[in-house]
Amino acid sequence: MKLSRAASRYAKAILSLAIDENKAAAVNEDMKSILVTVSKNKELRDFLSSPVVKADQKRAVLHNIFKDANDVTKKTFDLLVANKRTEIVLDVATSFIVLFEELNKREIATVTTAVEITANLEKKVLAKAKELAGKEVTLEKVIDPSILGGFVLRVGDREINASVQNKIGELKRTFASN
Repeated sequence: MKLSRAASRYAKAILSLAIDENKAAAVNEDMKSILVTVSKNKELRDFLSSPVVKADQKRAVLHNIFKDANDVTKKTFDLLVANKRTEIVLDVATSFIVLFEELNKREIATVTTAVEITANLEKKVLAKAKELAGKEVTLEKVIDPSILGGFVLRVGDREINASVQNKIGELKRTFASN
């Protein structure tokens, strides 16, 4: 996953501040909430990246949507708004989560499925992710109906793509080359 250099720098600064204030775990939960909310809401992403929307409106919307967020997180919103960088809020949240997990000697594994996975399958995927990473793993579940079926497991820079969409793509390439 390629994130902007600016998002990485913001995330490092936020993590440093959160650690200094003993709020790193709380801010990490806020960042997870931001990640889920913003990634699932195209209208919100468009709103935050729009040059037409005034900074005060963006600040108000972020503070309203995440009203239960930690004060460090709210300061982050204010900083991003002041620097006209609200379009990278999703990348900042992702970078923060990755840095937090690295700090705690864990790695994030992302499993993408077409439908919600069962608890039994989740245990098997988590075991495979731990095997690939060689250390403690936090599993993030993403639902993406476009993969049609199967799953895609990403651990660090490794990926296991057992999706139906990938198999169809392989078949198309095989037929095209023959």
